Amino acid sequence: MHHSPHDPYVRVRDAREHNLKGVDVDVPRDVLAVFTGVSGSGKSSLAFGTIYAEAQRRYFESVAPYARRLIHQVGAPRVGEITGLPPAVSLQQRRAAPTSRSSVGTVTNLSNSLRMLFSRAGDYPPGAERLDSDAFSPNTAAGACPRCHGLGQVHDTSEELLVPDPSLSVREGAIAAWPGAWQGKNLRDILDALGYDVDRPWRELPAGQRRWILFTDEQPVVTVHPVRDADRIQRPYQGTYMSARRYVLKTFSDTKSPALRTKAERFLTSAPCAGCGGARLRPEAMAVTFGGRTIAELAALPLTGLADLLDGRTEAARVLTEDLKSRIAPVVELGLGYLSLDRATPSLSAGELQRLRLATQLRSGLFGVVYVLDEPSAGLHPADTEALITVLARLKAAGNSVFVVEHHLEVVRGADWLVDVGPGAGEHGGRVLYSGPPAELASVEESATAAFLFDEAPGPAREVREPCGWLKVGPVTRHNLREVTAEFPLGAFTAVTGVSGSGKSTLIGELTEDLKGVERLVRVDQRPIGRTPRSNLATYTGLFDVVRKVFAATDEARGRGYGVGRFSFNVAGGRCETCQGEGFVSVELLFLPSTYAPCPDCAGARYHPETLQVAYRGRNIAEVLDLTVEAAAEFFADVPAAARSLGTLLDVGLGYLRLGQPATELSGGEAQRIKLASELQRGRRGHTLYLLDEPTTGLHPADVEVLMDRLHGLVDAGHTVVVVEHDMTVVAGADWVIDLGPGGGDQGGRVVAAGPPRRVAQAEGSATAPYLARVMP
Repeated sequence: MHHSPHDPYVRVRDAREHNLKGVDVDVPRDVLAVFTGVSGSGKSSLAFGTIYAEAQRRYFESVAPYARRLIHQVGAPRVGEITGLPPAVSLQQRRAAPTSRSSVGTVTNLSNSLRMLFSRAGDYPPGAERLDSDAFSPNTAAGACPRCHGLGQVHDTSEELLVPDPSLSVREGAIAAWPGAWQGKNLRDILDALGYDVDRPWRELPAGQRRWILFTDEQPVVTVHPVRDADRIQRPYQGTYMSARRYVLKTFSDTKSPALRTKAERFLTSAPCAGCGGARLRPEAMAVTFGGRTIAELAALPLTGLADLLDGRTEAARVLTEDLKSRIAPVVELGLGYLSLDRATPSLSAGELQRLRLATQLRSGLFGVVYVLDEPSAGLHPADTEALITVLARLKAAGNSVFVVEHHLEVVRGADWLVDVGPGAGEHGGRVLYSGPPAELASVEESATAAFLFDEAPGPAREVREPCGWLKVGPVTRHNLREVTAEFPLGAFTAVTGVSGSGKSTLIGELTEDLKGVERLVRVDQRPIGRTPRSNLATYTGLFDVVRKVFAATDEARGRGYGVGRFSFNVAGGRCETCQGEGFVSVELLFLPSTYAPCPDCAGARYHPETLQVAYRGRNIAEVLDLTVEAAAEFFADVPAAARSLGTLLDVGLGYLRLGQPATELSGGEAQRIKLASELQRGRRGHTLYLLDEPTTGLHPADVEVLMDRLHGLVDAGHTVVVVEHDMTVVAGADWVIDLGPGGGDQGGRVVAAGPPRRVAQAEGSATAPYLARVMP
């Protein structure tokens, strides 16, 4: 295949990544091209897994081999050939592991500019020497407050927290903060060997002893003679003592386990650091001001407020303030002017984080690049989506190609070129149904997108349900909410709306099981269902337990003496020992990306060969895990526990996923629907309040219809559903709407309107009303 160097198309040939079936497609450069299709159809596999992955691989080829070893490389995508491919920049929804030191300022690089402004143009106290910009960062040794190490908070604990029940003795578990199992027993044995009475009630021990046991920083080593089971030989060992306070603080700061960290947090109090008052910086840095304010005061302002205060009196200040303003402008344009530089990254939504990265790219001024974006409209109110479309047009006008994976119909309508992938999901997708200008998609009968893109008629009107009671929340004063009260109807479907940053998630966070009228509360969010490939759809839903029992009950398994554990790829005995049940082995290629090859012994099946000799209806356990939900529903039709679980997964539109699909391959929307399905398969237990934060994110309009049928089914069964939502078709079908705003941040945090959708659609001063009115039947 020979094309001129000026070929205006990116041409993909024989793409086979994930479920793509040897796809050939040509996409023009220098346009806004949108990749559409139902969830799981293969659009991300084409845009990210193939086009972006190949661009990144080619870039790494040009990097010096030694430097290449230091960069995490993705392997080569499964594709025959791609020509006409410019360098690519990817902006995905995946969030890095959140850390309390990462903030809006660090993500956007605005903090660097602000620190430079204070270093070069700040007002210093008389006689003070100039500080380097690092001295204004809480994340460096030069700038961090020595008392709190730049965190702004000091964690400590107290006897009341560490010992909730002083009537117990140490042996009975008085020190609740200590670990369970052998480690806790070990600490008790060491205390006993040190001469402390571990059988006396805690409150009867002398105050000095209690203080030493809980708070000492000493770590004495002592010989322990354990007294345990009489039939086991117990050898003396050297044990090191660690006080309860030391153990809790060490666990909280060092552990990688969210569960252990949460447990440690229960025993800690958190207070602003007395040394810096929560500002996180050394006194020398806090003594420097600009316009009469410290750097911490400026970093706490919303970006719109910060931009208004920046004015340069000296030449250095003028250059630096102009630079800062030009960096703030695209962030404000994308509707994020309510954020402050010191806002911690973990508290941002995935949509906010992606738009911050997009704003940074806008400022970079790159030319001739292909930007690959993953649902940039996620978490956006329709009013903000219009600003997003303008920004994407500006990236294109600057001489770039913009390839967007998107479900939002307004963004799709604004495209120059559409690539529609489908027709279904998983095995039923993986083909390009259409590639061309949007208008001509109307003639493609197989396309699920065409049905929604060209039919703008509102759906049928839904009868508004009568509530069977009310939940009252408030007055709430938290984040930007100021003494807000709201009422949620019970036995109804409520949508909470408003622009980004108006306070929606904060408000529904106040709905807890402690409220009168809430019997049971279930939150269904988009967090991953597991962080390793060992966690999968079957393990999360409990289906794997049922399948293993079915295999253990076969005559072959019983004859061999195999129990349920034998059929787990996480347990020695059942798993393949060569790959430890991973199914693949990593092959280090030094200067090339490490490649993962199927395990030479189990060929990717993850199990010991003898485990795979046991079959149920002609399939071994590895073959069953490779079935899609749809195929498994037929295979296990007469196993009630499995059929119920698989039926609920089909109901929420996940029939295309494989049972053994690793959790790491699932999107946020898929994870959320799996959680919903696991919840639905449980027996009904009285009235339940379901809370969902933007459940339609990442869903094609066809999938949204399936999901809404399930949620309205829950309400018809007598439950209550509350959703935070930006999709106006979902809001129009609700019984009650609570609209927050009118803006984001300081401009938001009020209930602008509340009532049935028809009434809210006519509310004055509401940013939501005009968009809701357009879709009202």
